[in-house]
Amino acid sequence: MELRGFSDEHGVQVASWALDAKEVALLSGRTEYPFPEDLLTNWRTVEKDIHSYLLFDGDQPVGYGEIWLDDEEDEVELARIIVDPKLRGRGVGGELVRALLGPALDAGYSEVFIRVRPENVPAIRAYHGSGFVDVPAALMEEWNDGQPVPYRWMRYAGEQVDDGELRG
Repeated sequence: MELRGFSDEHGVQVASWALDAKEVALLSGRTEYPFPEDLLTNWRTVEKDIHSYLLFDGDQPVGYGEIWLDDEEDEVELARIIVDPKLRGRGVGGELVRALLGPALDAGYSEVFIRVRPENVPAIRAYHGSGFVDVPAALMEEWNDGQPVPYRWMRYAGEQVDDGELRG
């Protein structure tokens, strides 16, 4: 599989991967379902500190994710990660996260974070398998203050190796 920069020609396809209002909200910040017609070609925010990517299997897009750069906090956040629903449960999410770590780490910031809804057990499993660990509970509580929902916050601690140790 190969990570490539996102192009708007795939916007409608990626938007179709959102199967309910919760997934639309995670992808676009809007809660209408199906995906709002007015957002089908311009649903993502184009800002210099947000980089959008697609994971391809051959010529077929299979996953989407963003990297949010934060100069002020010296950190990167992986965000808006979604996998083609036909391929969920097959390890594509973990592969997408590991691919996104390439440009995230190359950006040179001191920390890489990800947030996830606590009930999204498959995503949490993929993030753990990709080297993410939970931030301390007090920090999680602090970061959730003012958020629309309470998230489970995780930071990248390094690559998982066969003996269970982390390599960073």
